[in-house]
Amino acid sequence: MRQGSFIQGESLPRCGGEAGARVTSALPGPAYIGRVDRPQLADFLRRRRESLHPRELGLAMGTRRRTPGLRREEVAILVGMSVDSYSRLEQQRGSQPSEQMVSAIARALRLDPDERDHLYRLAGYNAPFRQVSSAPVRAATLRLLDRLHDTPAQVVTDLAEIPAQNRMARALLGDQTDFTGFARSFLWRWFTDPTARRIYPAEEHDHHSRVQVAEFRAGLARRGADPYADELVERLRHESSEFADLWDRHEVAVRRLDSKRIVHPELGLIELECQTFASESEDLRLLVFTAVDGSHAAEQLRVLAERVAEQPA
Repeated sequence: MRQGSFIQGESLPRCGGEAGARVTSALPGPAYIGRVDRPQLADFLRRRRESLHPRELGLAMGTRRRTPGLRREEVAILVGMSVDSYSRLEQQRGSQPSEQMVSAIARALRLDPDERDHLYRLAGYNAPFRQVSSAPVRAATLRLLDRLHDTPAQVVTDLAEIPAQNRMARALLGDQTDFTGFARSFLWRWFTDPTARRIYPAEEHDHHSRVQVAEFRAGLARRGADPYADELVERLRHESSEFADLWDRHEVAVRRLDSKRIVHPELGLIELECQTFASESEDLRLLVFTAVDGSHAAEQLRVLAERVAEQPA
């Protein structure tokens, strides 16, 4: 397996000596559209703050709480800003909050997508690009998956979620579609569930960790501002020190062709090529696993296809 070298801010080399595609910077955030609506912003923040119960956020109630909902200082701590800066927003004073501050406030106040968009507009910005955690898979793509009878193939989103697999992919890699919450993301399972790593040889786990984080960062750059993705990153940083370390390296990679060594519980080690086909927006990728004609891996895939054909659809 070609390991390649990592350079911060650059892409990983592809299999076969090809240069990888470069992702140099994140997409621009919401554009400034006008003046801050200070009265409405202050009222919205106050009402949302007062609607939240401290226990919902894991905060101690205390014995003398006169304020309904959260206190201003509690919101400030959750956002990561000074109490004075946050208080000024609720008092219709101070400078315009930055986009990063608006995003942090939206997360702290547990705003849903519509409320988040409203907050951005009140703060003088266009609402950020909105994308659901799992992009829909087109019917044509599903038909293509079904017609690849002897070839493992699956669809992967930019959040590393796998919404669709054909039968060969499930036989090769296990069912990767039957998960909920953050566990929908293979990246989440890779860093929080040791059993997710069984599909790759143990000596390659460190390499796969680096590659997956680098690809994930590139995907988030294309996606733009997204509270769900931000929360996924923060949860991963909290749950996995390995992820936190890799994330802080700011390595970026996009792979189109890669070698994969898959550990199958019955057929053993299978050496495959993984070709990636990206959608126009690059939020969905079709991964197709193939073997060199006449190779041992080709024979292993043939055996796997025979077993799949014998099973009910």
